[in-house]
Formats: sequence, C-alpha cells, structure tokens
Amino acid sequence: MNIEKKDLLLYAVTDRNCMKAKDLETAVEQAILGGVTCVQLREKNISEDELIEEAGKLLKICHKYNVPLIINDDYKAALKCGADGVHVGIEDSPVSEIRRIAGDNFVIGATAKTVEQAKIAEESGADYLGVGAVFPSPTKKNAIRITPENLSEICRCVNIPAVAIGGITAGNVDSIKGCGHCGIAVVSAVFGADDIKKAAEELRKAVYGTI
Repeated sequence: MNIEKKDLLLYAVTDRNCMKAKDLETAVEQAILGGVTCVQLREKNISEDELIEEAGKLLKICHKYNVPLIINDDYKAALKCGADGVHVGIEDSPVSEIRRIAGDNFVIGATAKTVEQAKIAEESGADYLGVGAVFPSPTKKNAIRITPENLSEICRCVNIPAVAIGGITAGNVDSIKGCGHCGIAVVSAVFGADDIKKAAEELRKAVYGTI
C-alpha cells in the first residue's frame, strides 16, 4: 500500500511501559475507535518470533478498520508478518536498502531531525517522515528537541508528508499548528491514558476540531 496523508492524521506508537493494565490488542482497538489513523508497533525487548506473533494479532484489528500497521525498526519482521510497513530511526537500516529489498508497495517511514536528514530520507525512498521531538518526551528522555521553526523548515524542504512527534498532548498541540506537518504521532498521550478511546478522541478534537 502507499500511505496517504489521511492515514497520518493521528499516528499512535505503542508502549507497554506506559499502559495501565490493558492488553495491547484491546488498547490498540480502543485507540482506533477513538480516532487513531495509523498504528506503529514498537517492541524493543522481545524476540523476532514474538514480534511477528504480536504483529499478526494487531494486523487483524488494524485492517478491520482499514488502519495501517507499521513496525518499528525491524523491516524483516514487518515483511514476514505482512505488516504495511516499517519506521526506521537515523541509526537503523538505511531506507535505500529497505526499499530495494521490500519493493515499492511497502511503506517506509524515517526519522528526521534536520533538513539534511529529511532530504536524504526522501531521496532514498521514504514515504513519510517522523520529525521531533517537538516537546520534551516522557518516553525518550534524551531526545533532541526541535523548534517549531525547525519543523516548518523540514516540512518545506521535502515533498513527502511529515508527522510531528515528541511529547505532544491535547494541551500543547496548538503551539505547532501551521508548521506544515500533516499529522501528529503520540505514545503516552494515548496509550498512557486511563481511557484510551477518550484520549484519542480529545487529541483528534484538539487538532482537527472533530473525531
């Protein structure tokens, strides 16, 4: 599939560490029912076989609602389980290598913190960018901050869509409006909430005025 801007409006990244006594499948479905348009499965501490098994469960849920499932970092696992794509960080496998192996219909997202990184990602075949951290992030304590001006500059320099990420909440998202990004990506703002569905609804309303 080729990812579209509408798929990136509210992009939720899983994190079991911030979840409050909910199984992941239920949490993801609640997030989607609340307005999440793309889900990234991020699991740093499990084996590839376990990742593939978990992704298979989430794929059924995501595709039931026509929501893409993206795997964090591990493009080989993403291909094996039939996920829609992968998101890679700056120090992960090169986008060009993944594109060569996976082909044109596999979604590749790439992290970019500078204009140079954004241009390289686009030239290498990335479908979208994750740009941040735009606010202090509770899930990545040492994340490099970028300003709204940096975000705007990165969005202007590429033709692929960009998603703002890093510490975004319903309360602070207004301060990055108008920067050119097509959506926001969140972790704890959705998956760390007591009521995941309600948290997603509030974010959608804060950003777009509707769920």
